Amino acid sequence: MTKQLVVAAEEAGRRLDAFLADHFTDYSRVHLRRAITAGGVKVDGRGGKPAYRLKPGQRVAIVLPEISREAPTPENIPLDVLYQDDHLAVVNKPSGMVVHPARGNWSGTLAGALQHHFGRRLSSTGGPTRPGIVHRLDRDTSGAILVACTDIAHTRLAKQFESRSIEKEYFALVAGCPDHDRDVIEQPIGAHPQQREKMAIRRDESISRPAHTFYEVREQFDGFAAVKVLPKTGRTHQIRVHLAHIGCPVLCDRQYGGRSRITRGEIRRDADDDLVLLKRQALHAIRLTFTHPATGKPLNIEAPLPADMAAVLAELREYRRL
Repeated sequence: MTKQLVVAAEEAGRRLDAFLADHFTDYSRVHLRRAITAGGVKVDGRGGKPAYRLKPGQRVAIVLPEISREAPTPENIPLDVLYQDDHLAVVNKPSGMVVHPARGNWSGTLAGALQHHFGRRLSSTGGPTRPGIVHRLDRDTSGAILVACTDIAHTRLAKQFESRSIEKEYFALVAGCPDHDRDVIEQPIGAHPQQREKMAIRRDESISRPAHTFYEVREQFDGFAAVKVLPKTGRTHQIRVHLAHIGCPVLCDRQYGGRSRITRGEIRRDADDDLVLLKRQALHAIRLTFTHPATGKPLNIEAPLPADMAAVLAELREYRRL
């Protein structure tokens, strides 16, 4: 299967292998490098090397290698469906669930659960490993995620994401408190220079992409804050990178905050209380607002705060009030 891509202005300077990895997330960069070196990738009709730096407007053609598995195995995993009709569904994804199968995560995924619960009533636009999947959330981020039930709905919803007309609201608990009650963080994001699984603020435009995040402090506590976050762009790990950049990392974010759990005793200042309240990043996709792809009417779907984050918030309100 041959795919054609055009390099956007903001993608100029990206390595060819990284550019392809951004667009074809079902494939590892190793597989894509092999495709490049085997001659399966052409840039403006010519072969290239994995490290080749792209220019705006260039046309990239790739013959995609076969994926070892055609589709996720249907799995009877409980789903919290917030909204459903013939065209789409909104699911409240739990923390710890990977959205779609990838290397190392072939089971226990949202895609597998969707296959069981919806069967053939899912769009095929995203390919066999991503039935109905329009966008994604990080494994440990919980909350509302859109699922397309028809190819037409998928295409129209994807266009809303591309035009940034879908509003995604997140709720975060952070360590520390931002200097401003509300602000916009505008810092470009790119791959971390040393750690492959991380992203970072990279001001070299040749290896980064613009990123914009609005935040508003909802509640302040002694050493913590509850924050509303509206990302205007959709870069990998954007909210986590931006909040860490202003000195207020998402609570229990191991990658960007340096801690992976918080106990009740840490909030109550009781060294003998080691009950773990939270052991994943305190980030929740709390609301999606978008236009229904068939009716054209606005939809506003909210996902209730999960029990672990609600427990931490309750402790903060009782023991860390300012």
